[in-house]
Amino acid sequence: MNAEKRREIFRRFHEDNPEPKTELAYSTPFELLIAVILSAQATDVGVNKATAKLYPVANTPEAIYALGVEGLSEYIKTIGLYRGKAKNVIETCRILIEKHGSQVPDNREDLEALPGVGRKTANVVLNTAFRQFTMAVDTHIFRVANRTNIAPGKNVLEVERKLIKFVPKDYLLDAHHWLILHGRYVCKARKPQCGSCRIEDLCEYRHKTSDD
Repeated sequence: MNAEKRREIFRRFHEDNPEPKTELAYSTPFELLIAVILSAQATDVGVNKATAKLYPVANTPEAIYALGVEGLSEYIKTIGLYRGKAKNVIETCRILIEKHGSQVPDNREDLEALPGVGRKTANVVLNTAFRQFTMAVDTHIFRVANRTNIAPGKNVLEVERKLIKFVPKDYLLDAHHWLILHGRYVCKARKPQCGSCRIEDLCEYRHKTSDD
């Protein structure tokens, strides 16, 4: 895909949604970090239901750590893999308290050292909470990048690096959100809704569908 097409794609995304936001509910970098850890192999809707009960009771490293694994599990047991996630969150809270003054680090190395935080989670936090130029490639973004030919790659890291390189810099900060939303609601896995897609004329997917 050439640079002109890419620029027009993101121009349209920006025109339709000038200030895209994550669908995870949060009000602080710490709340975002915990929500993203909980969101692995779970829906944002499911995570938001759990954190809507958890955060009014405990929304700081100290308060969640005080709950312990069992106490936290009661709030998040509706989320998949909740036992492992509860252990990771409690340990993450301990590290934040002991090593980072209860603050969420704003760099990749320290974030990825936290239990339950991989490259994708770190990228979400760095981009969304700290407004850094990162690209968190999930299944939606990986699919959209390859299907449209915006930034094709054989694996997540290759797609991430190509997107960072190819997305026009003035759109890069919000590109992560636009691509996720596009993949979640339009360019769906089983049947993309090409007939109502805003970028159908620019997309290089060879097997376009109708919306019938």
